[in-house]
Amino acid sequence: MNELAPSHDNGTDDSRARLERLAGTAQQLLDRCRARGATQAEVSCSEEHGLNVNVRMGAVETVESTRDRGIAVTVYFGQRKGSASTADLHDRSLDATVEQACAIARHTESDPAAGLADAELMAKALREFDVWHPWALDADRAIELALACEQAGRDADPRIENSDGASVGSSDSLSVYANSHGFVGGERSTQHSLGCALIAGRGEAMQRDGWYTAAVAADDLEAATAVGRRAAERAASRLQPRSLPTGEVKVLFAAEVARSLIGHLLGAVSGGALYRKASFLLDSVGTPLFPAWFAIDEQPFLLRGFRSASFDAEGVATRESPLVQGGVLQRYVLGSYSARKLGLQTTANAGGVHNLQIVANAGGFDELLRGMGTGLLVTELMGQGVNPVTGDYSRGAAGFWVENGAISYAVDGITIAGNLKSMFRAIDAVGSDIDARSHIRTGSILVGRMTVAGE
Repeated sequence: MNELAPSHDNGTDDSRARLERLAGTAQQLLDRCRARGATQAEVSCSEEHGLNVNVRMGAVETVESTRDRGIAVTVYFGQRKGSASTADLHDRSLDATVEQACAIARHTESDPAAGLADAELMAKALREFDVWHPWALDADRAIELALACEQAGRDADPRIENSDGASVGSSDSLSVYANSHGFVGGERSTQHSLGCALIAGRGEAMQRDGWYTAAVAADDLEAATAVGRRAAERAASRLQPRSLPTGEVKVLFAAEVARSLIGHLLGAVSGGALYRKASFLLDSVGTPLFPAWFAIDEQPFLLRGFRSASFDAEGVATRESPLVQGGVLQRYVLGSYSARKLGLQTTANAGGVHNLQIVANAGGFDELLRGMGTGLLVTELMGQGVNPVTGDYSRGAAGFWVENGAISYAVDGITIAGNLKSMFRAIDAVGSDIDARSHIRTGSILVGRMTVAGE
């Protein structure tokens, strides 16, 4: 049996003891599953504590403290699967949860792809990645920070007439995954955020925008006043927007929206979409999808990464590996079930990807603007007009028109359209202005040609 990852706690942190208790509960549940005749079983146990505060126009709107926990049990009788869950840790409830999972399994059809991930793929070396940084934040201090953030934004520009409020959030979570292969793995992580949304102008001329900061350690957050001022700057810059004539132009996706393009790629190369044949990238491994310089690397061992982990949601050992190299798709994104459905092997991505780094080939944001010359800078996307089967792309957008490498005026009320395959091939540059607030770490992305529908 694997041991939980080593501790670096001080004497006041009981997270290791809580993880051990969760691991003990998981082991008890596995024993009960075996006693009822299950040939395989897996258990997930979790605890989460959180504090969230919202203020608006200098007044407190909500203060919410949360304490959540959950137990999920999955059993296999041969290749028949049953799952049940509970938030009640009392012995009678746990027993009933196991019984319910077993009853479901006995009534389901056999599925040749069902079952735990292969035993030899289980993670052996469990590590931590500096993602446990509890914040000693009480409600009074959280309110103080949120109020300071909003006030800094309202004071930053006389054109800020209203506010959608500011918020501060902090959470810590513990989780244990165990299965009947003898694997037990525990993880602990924290996440903190601070954000503000402001409204510039009056009446029909109003424009809304905001900014936020997020990190696994509070020390890595931007200052509350800086977030408020950034929100004000963004909101005021959108005043007096214009539309654009319909045509084809260069489009620069700012880093905070550029990661949505990578999200569409992930959806298309994920196992579920592929075995259902609901993807525009069927049979695309080994195919050039991007320019020859383009690369995406998965980095599960990144220190302070939002999705760093030694193992995936099935206990499979994670590994650093390219997703795209030399513009060519290297692999799909698979857990064991989807891999079996496709006749392949899991890529240790049950539960999702672990920190993607999109490799930059250009400088910072200002350099990208100069390189684009004339075109559209997109800072906001609206709607869900993406067809995952065909790759057709059409979304509402807002941002700025750029001329001679400099922002000229705000733009709103337009639609940008294309096909994702064509858009991927038309990527001219990825900037070094990485938005580190997500597990998809990318800079701004310049697409050489897209259709813009406006006036």
